[in-house]
Amino acid sequence: MLKIIILFSFLLLLIMQTRIYADTKTEKATFAGGCFWCMETPFEKLDGVTEVISGYTGGKKVNPTYEEVSYGGTGHLESVQIIYDPSKITYSELLDVFWKQIDPTDPNGQFVDRGSQYRSAIFYHNDEQKGFAEKSKEELDKSGKFRKPVVTEIILASAFYKAEEYHQDYYKKNPIRYKFYRYNSGRDQYLKKIWGDEMQKKVSKNNNEKYKKPSKEELQKKLTPLQYKVTQEEATERPFANEYWDNHRDGIYVDIVSGEPLFSSLDKFDSRTGWPSFTTPLVEENIIEKEDRSFFTVRTEVRSKNADSHLGHVFDDGPKPTGLRYCMNSASLRFIPKEDLEKEGYGQYVKLFENKTSKE
Repeated sequence: MLKIIILFSFLLLLIMQTRIYADTKTEKATFAGGCFWCMETPFEKLDGVTEVISGYTGGKKVNPTYEEVSYGGTGHLESVQIIYDPSKITYSELLDVFWKQIDPTDPNGQFVDRGSQYRSAIFYHNDEQKGFAEKSKEELDKSGKFRKPVVTEIILASAFYKAEEYHQDYYKKNPIRYKFYRYNSGRDQYLKKIWGDEMQKKVSKNNNEKYKKPSKEELQKKLTPLQYKVTQEEATERPFANEYWDNHRDGIYVDIVSGEPLFSSLDKFDSRTGWPSFTTPLVEENIIEKEDRSFFTVRTEVRSKNADSHLGHVFDDGPKPTGLRYCMNSASLRFIPKEDLEKEGYGQYVKLFENKTSKE
């Protein structure tokens, strides 16, 4: 009798799980915005997006290869297909992110990638998506953001062919090559010029509840006097006399206040200034840049997005691939070595250092 009860309970649980899974409805959105390496990253960071796939669509060639598409002639565009939960993120929100990744006025490609295979397009999967796409394109065209007309095509979705595996999550598998390509493509410089602070208006998986700023009283208890002065009162610590300026261990740097991930040791370099310096952020969405006119000069201040901590400044005298120097205060940071990433709740970054080890 006991065996029958256990078996019945197991079957009931299995049925309930199946129903829950069946009730989880996902939809597809397909966009082309030039190089698909650069189009994966902004969508993968969104709450409600479960998968982003690089691939080819819009042409007639069956199962095209990367070489065939990149040479032109197949009719396909480099694209990304996004699998998302419409109960958590809307198609309109995805469109908003899409427009902020491209130059919608260029009919012949995107940035350094030229040719019809790199032009921008929205591939709609139903009439509802078509309506949203047409409306958002019209609104963007009338917004005054661009001197030239918006020419991004709106096309009925057809067969989508997944790109070769080495193209999937390229920014994770080859972070240095990806950053070098992206910076030299001119994409980010153009987007910053057009959108400025509006680029920050997107919901990221990193923007969750755990990265909150504590109250003033809690901060005064949690932080050392120096950490409080630097993060809350924009003070600057002494060079060559701080915790991380000569730290050479593998790991990531998070906000001392909120814990939001900011920088990686993979992007750290010796700037000979006496402060920890980086060529690029680990998570761009967690970085806010503001004009700083203190001390009778104009600089670009760097703050964390969720905690609004003062971190330091960014300068354009850094090394390749970005040419930037994010000069940070150690007092604003907490270092988490790679061997502690999993237990500290940053397990998604372990792969960055596994790739480094395999290359060595």
